[in-house]
Amino acid sequence: MGLDISHETWHGAYSAFHAWRQEIARVAGLPPLDLMEGFYDENSSNPFTMIDIRYPDKNGSDVWQITKIRKSFPIKWDCLKPNPLYELLTHSDSEGYINWSKCEKIADELEKLLPLFNDENIGGHIGNWKDKTKTFIKGLRLAFKKKERLQFR
Repeated sequence: MGLDISHETWHGAYSAFHAWRQEIARVAGLPPLDLMEGFYDENSSNPFTMIDIRYPDKNGSDVWQITKIRKSFPIKWDCLKPNPLYELLTHSDSEGYINWSKCEKIADELEKLLPLFNDENIGGHIGNWKDKTKTFIKGLRLAFKKKERLQFR
């Protein structure tokens, strides 16, 4: 069992879908997805390793700064510039749908990012980053053309 998204966009593990969305965020220049609202877990996420900050200093004098920084997480989506990708990045990975009217705009944004994806095959349910993204774009365009919801199940 795994995630199936209509229009032949995705069939595979939830973890692979999450990894793919993390890669979308990375190539789009967004903060790491695990620091964003809806993904951040204050009990298990370490924002300092995700943003490559070396805290605390050797004598521990930066502890107050760590506390202040930690309180700023998770990063709220509304503080970032609106982009059709947010619909895909923030969507539940197990249920619901994306309305057909949004699919073309998401496809257009993913297409702009294609040159930034690594062209290597990482195996598993992703395979090649670019090919997986092209498949998703094709399905988004099909849903838009047919005026059908992109169903997550």
